[in-house]
Amino acid sequence: MNDLIAYEDILLAEDDADDVFLFTLALNEVTVTAKLRHAEDGDKLFEELKKQIPDLLFLDIHMPCKDGMECIQEIRQNRAYDKMPVIMFTSISINNTLEKTFRIGANFFIDKPHSVEELAKRLRTIFSIDWKTNMIYPTLEQYKL
Repeated sequence: MNDLIAYEDILLAEDDADDVFLFTLALNEVTVTAKLRHAEDGDKLFEELKKQIPDLLFLDIHMPCKDGMECIQEIRQNRAYDKMPVIMFTSISINNTLEKTFRIGANFFIDKPHSVEELAKRLRTIFSIDWKTNMIYPTLEQYKL
């Protein structure tokens, strides 16, 4: 898993402008050339999903309208999104939140780091997985990056 896989469309569901900026900087650091779309709340997320299903979805938990927990549950109940990887991207890493997102179908969990370099490192791990041919559901112990 050393080589980065090319992805065309990445969707970030995140309401905090600073976290969107950090994510964008880290994505540039990883040198991924995919188009980054942004949804600032749960309702906008589903509007974006109707337009196009992304190669990867990064999903915050605390958002207006529908929060990330509601979103992942709705996503995993819709067969159209079965092949869409969902990576939780949140500042809440307490064990019950971590375990709940794992159990309801997220593929990985990234707690928001305080540096671009640390986020870039975690994104490299995500982008080294060939999600187009393999949906990865790690064990709970491997779930948090």
